[in-house]
Amino acid sequence: MKATKEEIINSFESAYDGVPGWEVGRPQYEIIMLEAAGEIHGLVLDVGCGTGENALYLVKQGYDVIGVDVASAAISRARKKAWSRDLHGLFLNQDALDLQSLGLKFDTIIDSGLFHVFSDEARKKFVKSIDSVLRVGGTYLMMCFSEHELPGWGPRRVSQEEIRESFKKGFKINYIHEAMFQTNHSPGEAKAWLTSFTKI
Repeated sequence: MKATKEEIINSFESAYDGVPGWEVGRPQYEIIMLEAAGEIHGLVLDVGCGTGENALYLVKQGYDVIGVDVASAAISRARKKAWSRDLHGLFLNQDALDLQSLGLKFDTIIDSGLFHVFSDEARKKFVKSIDSVLRVGGTYLMMCFSEHELPGWGPRRVSQEEIRESFKKGFKINYIHEAMFQTNHSPGEAKAWLTSFTKI
């Protein structure tokens, strides 16, 4: 039986009763490298931001960043981190399938571990949602677990073919690179795909 939207939201909320596997207390290495390489620009949206480590790292580098997450517990923690570090990131409790309601257009969208949580049906809605808030010529940077990661803990694995199929309309794929996604589960990282898209 397919989970309802409310059940999915509740599952993410309950994950923050402890420390979710994707929360490592620091920005993902790939986000640091993307920023250093000049691939992040303009107004930035961190979709599925969790407790805000990636967003706050970019704020510290001088970017204007909005982080959104469906889990109110994650947003609460992100706001507390921003306040304690005297950083001015904006964090909003927002459904990633309805980004259009933000009423904003972004130059860069980062997605560190959100795309891979969606069902096939929800993926289609998510791609439309991303498209609705990314400027033409803007960049969407997405990291997800790859099919080369062994079965076990974590989200569904995603193949390059699935990525290409999902974004075949309205986006140009600049690259799909092998990457490592840091986790707090042994051995501390998982095989992933890092993809750069340009909205056309």
